[in-house]
Amino acid sequence: MPRIDFDKYETIGFHDEMFDNSGNARAHYELFQARLQEIGWSKLNFLQHSTDRAQLSMGMTFNVYSDNQGVERILHLDIIPRIITGEDWDLLEKGLSQRITALNMFVNDIYNEQKILKDRVLPKELILSSPTYLKQCVGFTPPEQVWCHISGSDLIRGGDGQFYVLEDNLRCPSGVSYMLENREILKRTFPELFECLKVRPVHQYVHNLRDMLESLTPASPASIAILTPGTYNSAYFEHAYLAQQIGAELVEGRDLVVKDDFVYMITTKGLKKIDVIYRRVDDEFIDPSVFRKDSLLGTAGLFNAYRKGNVVLVNAPGAGVADDKAVYAYIPKIIKYYLDEEALIPNVKTYICAEHDDLSYVLENIDKLVVKQTDASGGYGMLVGPKSTKEEQKEFVVKIKTSPRNYIAQPMINLSRVPTLSEDCIEGRHVDLRPYILYGKEMTIVPGALTRVALKKGSIVVNSSQGGGSKDTWVLDN
Repeated sequence: MPRIDFDKYETIGFHDEMFDNSGNARAHYELFQARLQEIGWSKLNFLQHSTDRAQLSMGMTFNVYSDNQGVERILHLDIIPRIITGEDWDLLEKGLSQRITALNMFVNDIYNEQKILKDRVLPKELILSSPTYLKQCVGFTPPEQVWCHISGSDLIRGGDGQFYVLEDNLRCPSGVSYMLENREILKRTFPELFECLKVRPVHQYVHNLRDMLESLTPASPASIAILTPGTYNSAYFEHAYLAQQIGAELVEGRDLVVKDDFVYMITTKGLKKIDVIYRRVDDEFIDPSVFRKDSLLGTAGLFNAYRKGNVVLVNAPGAGVADDKAVYAYIPKIIKYYLDEEALIPNVKTYICAEHDDLSYVLENIDKLVVKQTDASGGYGMLVGPKSTKEEQKEFVVKIKTSPRNYIAQPMINLSRVPTLSEDCIEGRHVDLRPYILYGKEMTIVPGALTRVALKKGSIVVNSSQGGGSKDTWVLDN
């Protein structure tokens, strides 16, 4: 049986999560490395093949909107886990709690008193021009003054070993079902290691989610629904999975009706009142009578029922203004303004194209920067300067000059890498980290995350729609 070794594994130029620059396994990976060497190549490949089949049998598939083939794919789970020390995780947990607390205060402020705008901490026009700022939410405060009930901030570790926040996801963050199911698969793949390494569990997420949703309404028992765009949505597996796990109704907009400003689900036995809706439909589509009139995904009257306090929407409409990539650049100032604290997890240096000096720098150095569209996600609307052609750079220069407000730029970060099973060897692949934060009466962060991995050699784009995969994330006890 061929032995697995890492003699040719490259660690220079990147922070590798498993090995130091001398090629020695970091202390928290030593036991896993020893287990890999015991397994051997044929068994490792068999385990990976079994994992692929398990994902298919569990229905862990997604669609890619830009793919005209209409073929469902699995989010490939690489069976070599990403292992994080308890000490590192505890610091991340504190930083994320700080960040989400401040962002929630920010969202509540800009829809009400707007103190931060009056004090000119960030430009008023930056907020009012954001496509995710909803004028319909002005003067409204949701239950518990919480706007961002479910968040999924994307973190990266740079070449210096430091964690950074790459972006915030306060609208409809996806992927938590993969975090949970990846764990179930890996527990069957390496059962003895979980006990030996004292890996912190993540299964309590679904109980925490249900508790958080129930905490937002006085109704007892609460009637909860998950609003999905439907079976053709790229994250439909997750919508169905979460509904089953938390005992919620899975509904589409056409399954709901609003009567006397209350929301009901249409059933074969009549109407059933709904108290809380965990929506996986974007703001602009939730109510055709208020937002997009051509939307077939929402329910007429839903937003008015929400404004009157007769139903709770999770996440709150309008929370996405904090996702704006131009707002992201100001988050350290936002944290300082509301909490009088320095950010525990730093941002990546960001250039705002709407600002004259930043715009000049971006246009002059576009070949060295990563340019992002401020309202895009999923790896779309992005230029990776060092890996782009002159023609692509020229196209983006035109786009930026035409609408500078719609773009920001960041230096290209050498994302950390984790060993990943390739066709005939193990090679380092770039990863990010998406922890999930629940916020109701209190804040809860499960000790785990979705690690997304760029499966293409040399790529830094980890999004599933761009060919990325995933890894199970093991957080160890201290």
